[in-house]
Amino acid sequence: MSASTSMASSKPTAARTAAVSGFLGSTLEYYDFFIFGSAAALFFGRLFFPDAGAASSLLSFATLGVAYIARPLGAILWGHFGDRLGRKNVLVLTLVLMGASTFLIGCLPTYSAVGAIAPIALVALRLVQGISAGGESPGSSSLTLEHSPEGRRAFFTSFTMSGIQFGIVISSVVFIPVTMLPQDALMSWGWRVPFLLSAVVTLVAFYLRRRLEEPEVFTEIKEDAKAAAIPLVELFRNDLPNVVRVTLAALVTMVNTVFTVFALAYATEVVKLDKAMMLIVIAVANLVTVFTQPLWALLSDRIGRKPVFIAGTVGSAVLVFAFFTVLGTGNWPLIFITAITLTGVAYAMPNGVYPAYFPELFPARTRYTGMAVSLMLGLLVAGFTPAIGAALTAGNHANWTPVAWMTVGFCAIAAIAALTARETFRIPKAELGLKPSPRTVAGTAKESAVQEPAA
Repeated sequence: MSASTSMASSKPTAARTAAVSGFLGSTLEYYDFFIFGSAAALFFGRLFFPDAGAASSLLSFATLGVAYIARPLGAILWGHFGDRLGRKNVLVLTLVLMGASTFLIGCLPTYSAVGAIAPIALVALRLVQGISAGGESPGSSSLTLEHSPEGRRAFFTSFTMSGIQFGIVISSVVFIPVTMLPQDALMSWGWRVPFLLSAVVTLVAFYLRRRLEEPEVFTEIKEDAKAAAIPLVELFRNDLPNVVRVTLAALVTMVNTVFTVFALAYATEVVKLDKAMMLIVIAVANLVTVFTQPLWALLSDRIGRKPVFIAGTVGSAVLVFAFFTVLGTGNWPLIFITAITLTGVAYAMPNGVYPAYFPELFPARTRYTGMAVSLMLGLLVAGFTPAIGAALTAGNHANWTPVAWMTVGFCAIAAIAALTARETFRIPKAELGLKPSPRTVAGTAKESAVQEPAA
């Protein structure tokens, strides 16, 4: 067997390994990250900010957003080393950092035991979580993209996001039995269980991450001593327009934050819906997304990234009004249907496509940094949308209309940003992020008219 044949046959295997590792690693790491969101909506206001009165929910949501401040810092750190030294080792480090900080949150004393030290420690550990998360999905997406065969890049990279959605599923499910505990047990030790379970999660994910391989495209850059000296500087010097585009397009992720945090608080505190049932709604909707995202990604491999991304963004903006309206009725069948349509259908479209689309806009030399910094800047806003929503409603969660219109505004910005970006689904991997020559543009246009990408 020739070397070229061997390489060709190994690519699908490498892509599958990267996709599975990305799915499981993202599931396990984002389980850690998202259990904080459920706890912030359900418990942290009373446990860590009991003296704040009506502002306790606002402060609790603010701790959720603190991690999104740290994410850009983590993106710069992990992006630098990911583009300089390799994707694999960085992904292992981010995982260990996330697991340790999550476990320690489960060990924290509350405000009633140590006073102001408790919320300070909570914020500090949340910052560590954010630094870790700043490198997770960008690194996993970049690595999987670089292993994927042409014509299937979005399909394989979508498993990173499906893993994140599955992490939301299990982070919601694990709180269901916890919320059924007697109130005293729930507030004393029950809320800690999901955080302490992260020790097991971390060990499993560590084993998986150690089995990853560096992509060939990065190995060649490193061997040829072509790695960027300071990736962040090169990124902003050469690709600032795409940094802005991806940052603004990433604002669509706030749809999921509103769905899993603000809507949960509205449903349980205002409408007085059962906490366990609302967690089941969130889990089921995100479980559907696990399966629909690869399908939308596969569609984008055939018709393009932009049509799928923009259609889902617009659909999410419309459906958020329907979701809040249905929550107010307390009709569980309608709540399930609307939640699945919003998250499992509309939001799954941009969410399943962007793990390929965003890194495809950057060259391999700065891809990790470009994806990480741009995405985390967008997620910085997304992380604070529950707190912004609480401020817009003046603490009155019954007034959800400003939150819905805020969602529309962010979705419109994301759709316009994607509309101005370059279509990438037919561009060969070696040319991604590079300025096209007139000959390349003409050839791509001609090929688009007569060829379909590989299935």
